[in-house]
Amino acid sequence: MPESQEEFRSLEAQIELRHLRYAVAAAHYGSFRRAAEALGVKQSTLSRCISQLEERLGVVLFERTSGGVRLTTAGVEILRTSRHLVETVDHMAATAKDIGRGEAGRLTIGFYTSLSAGNLRASLIEYASRFPKVEIQTYEGARACLFAGVDAGRLDVAIVTGDPISREGKVMGLWSERIMVALPEGHRLAGNNIVYWTDLKDETFLFSQRDPGPEIQEVLLAKLAVPGERPKVISHDVSRENIKSLVGAGFGVSLMCDACIGASYTGVVYREARDGNGPSRINYAAYWQSHNDNPALAGFINLLQERYPSLPAGD
Repeated sequence: MPESQEEFRSLEAQIELRHLRYAVAAAHYGSFRRAAEALGVKQSTLSRCISQLEERLGVVLFERTSGGVRLTTAGVEILRTSRHLVETVDHMAATAKDIGRGEAGRLTIGFYTSLSAGNLRASLIEYASRFPKVEIQTYEGARACLFAGVDAGRLDVAIVTGDPISREGKVMGLWSERIMVALPEGHRLAGNNIVYWTDLKDETFLFSQRDPGPEIQEVLLAKLAVPGERPKVISHDVSRENIKSLVGAGFGVSLMCDACIGASYTGVVYREARDGNGPSRINYAAYWQSHNDNPALAGFINLLQERYPSLPAGD
């Protein structure tokens, strides 16, 4: 057996993965012939490689008999390690192929909408179904934080409200969602199936200072603001969920997207906001860096293009 470090390195260089793979197969099948058939090689090739392995290790691994082969005591110990090495390399190779095809790895998605309902939730569910080996990580933050994360490589993609804007990297228009009015269940409009903007002109609107409040507030101003008169808006530095709680407690009404209405809150009902042209809607867009070569991201973008093909991805 080799003893010095130089001898060990020389031995390490001489032993190939196929030597170990052939030995593992022979131990499994108890026959050089059956092992060769399973691996699709000639029996003489497999037998010669195992003999080379024994010669280089300095031990006999198999007892050869007319009925097949059987591991020696030394062979049992060495094959235990060999089996682990072969399985590890095979797993590493399979994982590398999966990652290269976008079927494994990690995808980090930034957003500030709710996941209680809506298209983002549906898209994540479908992506996870298609690519179960990909680890999906999500990050919720304000628009500026999401864009900074994409630019720095901390996020693969950011999904935000509003029409697509020009910025460094790629952008793709996605879906649109209805704007819903959140009302206290005892509100005078709660019995209506839809609420017209003109019915809301005397209401107190509660908004979160966090995204996506700004886009929805712009819609509110476009619908209700007139020269010398603006709707009453109170901004709170709290989450959307706590805005709903304030609505349920009777402090005012609020506006939100379809995605936010999947979760129930005590004392809150949702009604569609309309004007004479029909439901009011707000758009969503995806942003990512053109140099991001994460295959998992490519799979996600392809899925979005399949689900929402109306606007192509562009610079």
